[in-house]
Amino acid sequence: MSQFDNVTVVKKANIYFDGKVTSRTVLFADGTKKTLGIMMPGDYEFGTDAAEIMEMMAGEVEVLLPGETEWKGIPVGQSFEVPANSKFGIKVKTVADYCCSYL
Repeated sequence: MSQFDNVTVVKKANIYFDGKVTSRTVLFADGTKKTLGIMMPGDYEFGTDAAEIMEMMAGEVEVLLPGETEWKGIPVGQSFEVPANSKFGIKVKTVADYCCSYL
């Protein structure tokens, strides 16, 4: 899906890691939520409240998912899932564009 129709976008940005990671929240009529964001190169660790699926739309990243011991590259167009109430690491090699869906 290349666009979202009939949604509400929250104007206030979500800003993390001194502005190196930013996103905007998109709310859907059915109550679901997504964020669209950009990550600058760097190493980050995120915690999750809800389970999420992160789709990579541009950039080169590697992730370390909960319970895993090896970093895994996520190609553009692919996604990865993170369980609720967990943490994951992400190494951003080049500026990355992502869409995060909350489950």
